Amino acid sequence: MRAAAFLRFLSAFFPVTVLAFVAGCQSAKPPSPGQSTTALATMERVALGANACWFKSGDTAFKPYRLAPELNSFSGRPRILIVKRNSPESRPLAVVQAEGHPAQLQAFGPLFNEPVGVRMATDVKRFAAGGTGCS
Repeated sequence: MRAAAFLRFLSAFFPVTVLAFVAGCQSAKPPSPGQSTTALATMERVALGANACWFKSGDTAFKPYRLAPELNSFSGRPRILIVKRNSPESRPLAVVQAEGHPAQLQAFGPLFNEPVGVRMATDVKRFAAGGTGCS
């Protein structure tokens, strides 16, 4: 009889002990995933920031232009283009693209030689790093 009582005790106590042990090994909250550094994720951040700060905000420096994102690139280089507002099929005035993992950014075009170019370059670096807000 004592053996049967002992086995009942173990069968009731053992699962509770295992659960307590496993729960003690769990972290309080799962670690948050880090910001992705892929070319696509980086260019998505840049496109969202550029659209919000340069175009949607009504910034007068960008009134003559339009944003043309090309994020679904089969070349592995997602990019955004800035083109003339009334002539979107014309040659881009600015190109920002990324490739690789971690992403390596490139920005070029005649608009970067204009007074607004310094601000664009600073904003692009901030957007790519995950910064938000407009300068």
